[in-house]
Amino acid sequence: MSTTSGRNVVVVGSQWGDEGKGKLVDWLTEYAQGVVRFQGGHNAGHTLVINGQKTALHLIPSGIMRPGVKCFIGNGVVLSVTKLLEEIAQLEKAGVEVRNRLRISEACPLILPFHSALDIAREQAREQGGQIKIGTTGRGIGPAYEDKIARRALRVQDLRHPERFAQKLRDLLALHNHVLTTFLNAPAVEFQPVYDEAMAQAAQIRPMIADVSRELNELNLNGGNLLFEGAQGTLLDVDHGTYPFVTSSNCVAGNAAAGSGVGPGMLHYVLGITKAYCTRVGSGPFPTELDWDTPGTVGYHLSTVGAEKGVTTGRSRRCGWFDAALLKRSAQVNGLTGLCITKLDVLDGIEELKLCVGYKLDGEVIDLLPQAAEDIERCEPIYETLEGWSDSTVGVTEYDKLPVAARLYLQRIEHVTGVPVAVVSTSPDRDHTIMMQHPFLSA
Repeated sequence: MSTTSGRNVVVVGSQWGDEGKGKLVDWLTEYAQGVVRFQGGHNAGHTLVINGQKTALHLIPSGIMRPGVKCFIGNGVVLSVTKLLEEIAQLEKAGVEVRNRLRISEACPLILPFHSALDIAREQAREQGGQIKIGTTGRGIGPAYEDKIARRALRVQDLRHPERFAQKLRDLLALHNHVLTTFLNAPAVEFQPVYDEAMAQAAQIRPMIADVSRELNELNLNGGNLLFEGAQGTLLDVDHGTYPFVTSSNCVAGNAAAGSGVGPGMLHYVLGITKAYCTRVGSGPFPTELDWDTPGTVGYHLSTVGAEKGVTTGRSRRCGWFDAALLKRSAQVNGLTGLCITKLDVLDGIEELKLCVGYKLDGEVIDLLPQAAEDIERCEPIYETLEGWSDSTVGVTEYDKLPVAARLYLQRIEHVTGVPVAVVSTSPDRDHTIMMQHPFLSA
């Protein structure tokens, strides 16, 4: 037995999500014995490209693609067992062994059919009432978190007790069906189909249910390295994001502790994943947004070359210039140790690049993203112009082999944000990665 505890790394999205966290988690898993998902639900999507083969994951940690690595779904995740079993089947069909390596926290709140019904009906009601839609995925994530906070959620542990599950389900359905039928003009959800499906699924996932907090602490005490994988991005955090255009959970690094059952002292390195430009899906303020759907524009280049479509929803992502003032806010709330810049190759061939270093707001110059969405909407970005590059960066694996202008661009990001660039990704492929400071190996 090892007498030295392992080293642990948290990977978080530093913008509005979709930064390429999945690839980096997969890449770093070579040095980890456990990979932990600590928040969100199946509204997240991670795309991995390994040896040219694309795999999309929504719930199961990206580390599942590395043989022998244990994967954990922490208590901070809201769990759709239906979607989990679909994902397991997809991976098993591709020859990936899952069930003996996946552990699910017994404290995870369950997402059930009435949660997605509420989610969809509410968005429709907003639209019909002339309100701006939040832009949810309609997968029931928010309503499931509401039940958790209201202390009425059905949790994974309840699946072990059919009678207890049935009574809690009846109580919950009475409440939510009242809202669906009376206030949202939507059909009620029937008890029996939900109960029967849940009981059938319980038998399948029972061997994977665990005390995840205990297993993580024991693994780490015995010398195992842990990698904590967040979903979404910092600016979608329910507290620190562009509220109300946010997700329903805390995406920031600190929640890796609360969402998995480890102490904050076990979080040794926080790696912020950041695109070389900016994107966001759905509604909400976006100061550096460009025209991204008109052919011939820079925004269209970013959208098409970057293949900016949501993994989970297929929605087009809005595209814009890199926002360093936004990233400074992200670095502040996450305590970032280092940055990983992804999709640098998408900027190949753009003559001039613009970098937002601050904003004008009500006549005042500020260098940090405001906290109120209403203020962000009124921000006018202040840009610096940098020289672009024509040489291809696709597949480059050594920093010195990047074009000079690309290196100067990365150095300027470091200088403005105050966070060192530790890793650069030059394509979606696992091996196309430049490492300057290894999160698991650096002091």
